[in-house]
Parts: sequence; C-alpha cells; structure tokens
Amino acid sequence: MNLFNQSEFLALALVHFFIVVSPGPDFAVTLRQSIYHGRKAGLMTALGIGAGISVHVVYTLIGVTALMQATPWLMDTAKYIGAAYLIWLGIQFLRSKGVTTAITPDNPGPAQTAGKAFWMGFLTNATNPKAMLFFLAIFTTLVSPSTPVSVKLFYGVWMCGVNAAWFMAVSVLFSHQRIRERFLAHSRLFDNVIGAVLLLFAGRLLLAV
Repeated sequence: MNLFNQSEFLALALVHFFIVVSPGPDFAVTLRQSIYHGRKAGLMTALGIGAGISVHVVYTLIGVTALMQATPWLMDTAKYIGAAYLIWLGIQFLRSKGVTTAITPDNPGPAQTAGKAFWMGFLTNATNPKAMLFFLAIFTTLVSPSTPVSVKLFYGVWMCGVNAAWFMAVSVLFSHQRIRERFLAHSRLFDNVIGAVLLLFAGRLLLAV
C-alpha cells in the first residue's frame, strides 16, 4: 500500500471509528442482548453486526448504493424496510415481561441460541439505511476512484472487524454479572426504554422518507 493509500486509510478509519462508537440501534441491541441474555449472546450479536457491514460494503462497491441514491423510491423502500424491522424489534422489547428470577452463575438468565443472537445483530445492521448512506459518503468522498478494488475490499473487511470488536467490547462490559444484576433488577423498565429508543430511531427514519 503506497503512502497515499495509507493516508486515505487513516482518514477512513478515523471517521468510521467515530461513527461506530456513536449510539445507535446497533448499540441499543447489543446492550440489551448482553444484559438480558448474557455474554455469549452479546458476543454473537456483535459478530452479527460486524457481518452485517459486509452487506453495505458489497453493494457499495458494485454501485447499488449510488443507484439507490439516484432513485428516490428505492431509497425510500430501503428506509421503510429498516424502519419496519426496528418497529418490530421495539414492540417485542416493549411487550417483554422482564426477568422475574435473580441472575446467578447457576442461573444465567433467559437463554438464546447463538444463531438467533447472530441474526439479530446481522439484521439490525444490514437493514439500516443510514449505514448505506454512510458507506456511500465514505466511498465517494474519502476513497479515491483510482483506489484498487482489492484495497477497497480491505477497507470493508477492516470496518467489519472494527464494528465487531467494538460491540464485543460493549458486550463484555455490560455482561458482567454485577452490571447485569443492577439492570435486570428493573428489567421491565429497561426493556421498555430500549424498545422506546428503537421506535424513536424508526420514527426518525420514517420522517426522513
């Protein structure tokens, strides 16, 4: 990688990092998964979020994002799909009855399969049209048209890894037993707050249509 591409990569990596650590649906879902279902579910959700980034990388590189940006009804459809998923997820959390038993090493809390946790993270990120717009902005403003496709793929893999690593760190922190106990002591309220936050994100998407 030449010096120009190193500078390009550093700029992209810095902007991407600040976007990743800013609160959004990915953070809300990882937080809830880690506290409600434990560390394993939180880590699998984080891996799903990282994998979800690959969807945005692929269609950005083949030009689908630019096409959707130039075709308003396609972009609106993507926003509706993303909002619908967040609304469905938010309603599920609002309907949750919370945890009625204490969390202990012998009773780790409500179980969730690794596959379900992974797909929840994957769909949360892959259906997010704001991620689509982010990648369009990244690859049209920070990445030179002359940058080889192989280098752009490396950028994409890097961003997948950073997303997964960040949310795995979030999961490790919030799945600590003492932290889980404090949140789950008010689990019904916690679920209601997370559900309301997701509905708020969905509302913002719909208002942007």
